[in-house]
Amino acid sequence: MIVDVAALSARISAKTVWTFVRARDAAGRTGWGEATLQGEAAAIHAHVARLAPVIVNRPLPAPLAAAAMAGTLGGSAAEAAAISAVDQALWDIAAQERGQPLAHALGSPRRSTIELYANINRGTLERSPAGFATRAQAAASGGFAAIKIAPFDDVRPESVATPEGRRLMAAGIERVAAVRDSIGPERALLVDCHWRLTEAAASEILRELEPLRLYWFECPLPEEPGNFAALRRLRSQANAAGVRLAGCESLTGVAAFESFLDGGVYDAIMPDVKYAGGLLEILRIGDAAARHGTICSPHNPSGPIAHAHSVHVSALLADCPFLEFQLGESPLFFDLIDGTLPNPEKGSSALPEGNGLGVGIDFARLQPLLLEIA
Repeated sequence: MIVDVAALSARISAKTVWTFVRARDAAGRTGWGEATLQGEAAAIHAHVARLAPVIVNRPLPAPLAAAAMAGTLGGSAAEAAAISAVDQALWDIAAQERGQPLAHALGSPRRSTIELYANINRGTLERSPAGFATRAQAAASGGFAAIKIAPFDDVRPESVATPEGRRLMAAGIERVAAVRDSIGPERALLVDCHWRLTEAAASEILRELEPLRLYWFECPLPEEPGNFAALRRLRSQANAAGVRLAGCESLTGVAAFESFLDGGVYDAIMPDVKYAGGLLEILRIGDAAARHGTICSPHNPSGPIAHAHSVHVSALLADCPFLEFQLGESPLFFDLIDGTLPNPEKGSSALPEGNGLGVGIDFARLQPLLLEIA
């Protein structure tokens, strides 16, 4: 019986607030989920409060499915984050109750070690090419075989063709070149565009970056049906140069992903445990990707609870070459943990040991950081 469900948000850096969901049952077990979504903490808290009466003083649903508890997916991003995090927390408790690690409660793991790529964006405070190169070299020296950057600061689709837009675009290309030079030719280099480009600008950047041999080119255009044809053209151009096109990090529900898969838009999709609609929904998305011959590599640039859930889920995905890991944003990633989080800073992660998620949040350490959310 679940006796309590609550959202908790903590200030981690000038850029970041982590939002967690904590659930507790009558036997004293605690389950954790994460719903971090930039600028949406208050909305997430409101949605968790709305969901609580559906869950509290009721037995755990079996099989667990957040969408079934909450009604339907397809609302706001904050609602999807709340639903997803509640689902994570309840799965944590359910797996503890069954005496199983989370990955085993969800299904049959395909792997016990998850390869990681280092996202160095948030931890790179010096945004010059040299600053990016230094951080990338540190990640490479630490054991990461794949590194991702988001180099196009302040670029906007509506202004990318202006002189200032072109200057910003050129600065981003310089950052990518500096990173490739610093990590050498063998490591995989991933470039995230954060939907900042037009088709013409993305096509030009792909041509400019062709000698740098990217692994993938991520989210060049806003992800809407009207851009499917343009994205397919960019995919074709990228593939001709040996580059994959990746996206779909903010979608919710398998149906939304299937529209992109059926449309032949991407080589790799990136469902996020914080928004996708629950852990079972991630596995359905992964199955859909496998049917289309598409990589499923979860988006995971947030806190330690989302990371731990992502590691468990990645163990079950059919074609998951690696999982994203936000490298070096804050020491709180480790300092807030209750339990032992397998060290993700060497380029791979074992599954957390123990039943359930295997780790939680040390509330005594979290409490001084908590924000008052109305």
